Amino acid sequence: MTNILILGGTTEASALAGVLADRRARATLSYAGRVANPRVQPLPTRVGGFGGVAGLARYLREQEVTHLVDATHPFAATMSAHAVAAAREQGIAHIALTRPAWEPAAGDRWQSVASVEAAVAALVGPRRRVMLALGRMHVSAFAAQPQHRYLLRFVDAPQEPPALPDHALVIDRGPFSVDGDVDLMQSHAIDLVVCKNAGGSGAEAKLIAARRLGLPVLMIDRPALPERRAVHDVEAVLHWLDHSADRGV
Repeated sequence: MTNILILGGTTEASALAGVLADRRARATLSYAGRVANPRVQPLPTRVGGFGGVAGLARYLREQEVTHLVDATHPFAATMSAHAVAAAREQGIAHIALTRPAWEPAAGDRWQSVASVEAAVAALVGPRRRVMLALGRMHVSAFAAQPQHRYLLRFVDAPQEPPALPDHALVIDRGPFSVDGDVDLMQSHAIDLVVCKNAGGSGAEAKLIAARRLGLPVLMIDRPALPERRAVHDVEAVLHWLDHSADRGV
């Protein structure tokens, strides 16, 4: 009997969970646990890490998982690499449900950098008003450039104040509108937007807003991942579930 584990936390994972629930499929959605109040899901859920490749492989074996769907964030490189390794170790079918990367359009002023560390280094220079559209995980790295005024937007209020000497914090949950992000950037007199190339439509508003305002964007490229089968929509995952008899990539 098919037993599906979805590694989630994304809009795509929630969409897949909804479809599988409608099908009455045997499936579980796993969260990393970084959001305090995740959306209610129509499937059984688990929260927290697995304990590396060995822990994930043990979970797959003990729960008799037959299909592993990695629908984590495109920058969850460690989890995605663990998923590839654990699926291969256990000999189970594995696929990634991910978003196509954003591409610059006419009017965009993007500068691409390879990592968060490279983005921090690129901010050397005089004071600017910078919107850090990165979530909360990597904010502390930007304390190395304390001369700037930072605008942060988090899903949940942090337990401790961000480690930036000069910042404003907005607590809000997307998807966001273009007009709303234009207003936000204008109200904070933003000079530069820093973000990851997450892809998808839910987080694209800030890029369109920056384009409208003629603002430069410091775009962090996606991390390298092991070879794997990847698709970009729920229908492709369903086709794979219905027709795949292979294992691994």
